[in-house]
Amino acid sequence: MRANALGLCLLLTLGTAIGAAAQETPAASPQSAPKANQPDRNQTYCSGFVTDQKVADDVRLISGEESRVRLTFSDRNYVYINRGLNQGVREGDRFTVVRPEKDAEEVVWFKWQSKLLKAMGTTYSDLGEVRVVKVQPSVSIAEITFSCNYMQRGDIVRPFAERPAAEFKPEAPFDHFAPLSGKPVAMVVEAKDFAQLVGRNDTVYVNLGTSQGVKPGDYFRIFRYQGTRAETVATEKDFQYMVFGFGSTPQRYQWNDLPREILGEGIVLNASHNSSTVLITVSSADIYTGDYVELE
Repeated sequence: MRANALGLCLLLTLGTAIGAAAQETPAASPQSAPKANQPDRNQTYCSGFVTDQKVADDVRLISGEESRVRLTFSDRNYVYINRGLNQGVREGDRFTVVRPEKDAEEVVWFKWQSKLLKAMGTTYSDLGEVRVVKVQPSVSIAEITFSCNYMQRGDIVRPFAERPAAEFKPEAPFDHFAPLSGKPVAMVVEAKDFAQLVGRNDTVYVNLGTSQGVKPGDYFRIFRYQGTRAETVATEKDFQYMVFGFGSTPQRYQWNDLPREILGEGIVLNASHNSSTVLITVSSADIYTGDYVELE
């Protein structure tokens, strides 16, 4: 009986202490939590970019721990950079790692894709972030603190720079029949990882940038003309006029005679001279490279 009473007393005391601690614990600071109205860290810093400006490539990732058996490096691995104390590197310095990319299969999805990509510049993948933990005269040892993809020897190392925090606009009903904005029009020229079919939460690259006034946080509306002579959708060209048995029209309508199809919209994550990286936030239908965009 005394043992039961003692146990009950201990439970009551423990419960009181826990309750008091819960009351004394401050709520999490709003600044310490990610903002719900912004793209998350992966979306912002793993989105990649396209640029026609020279990206300095003299600082490189040259090796790493277990290099005799390891070809790639990822989160929490240690890597070596070809710059050290003699070049001004210090412990605690942060760098981002990027890699120029090219579609190995060279799939051309729509008529002008190759020419537009050439004008936009070179596509770079964001691989992650490293922090220097030890510095030698000509080499630095860095820990991979944030990883988007694997890193390998020869990847380009750049000083870390914060990317502007784009903010989502307030939620509103999606307008499937939005009128022309009257602002610049461009195309979805390429998608991250060279996908040709994308949707919500995917990243694409469009051929409008800072030289056309685009900035992070801007929105693009994505749309498609009907009946164009340069199809982007995987289907039989002009099938609506060639496949019979389900009705017909008295005449063939041109693309500018028909309403455009509004497919979705996306927010600009970052922008370079002639291109922008766009996160698709809404998609009402499949979106293909070759579809059009306009600034909202």
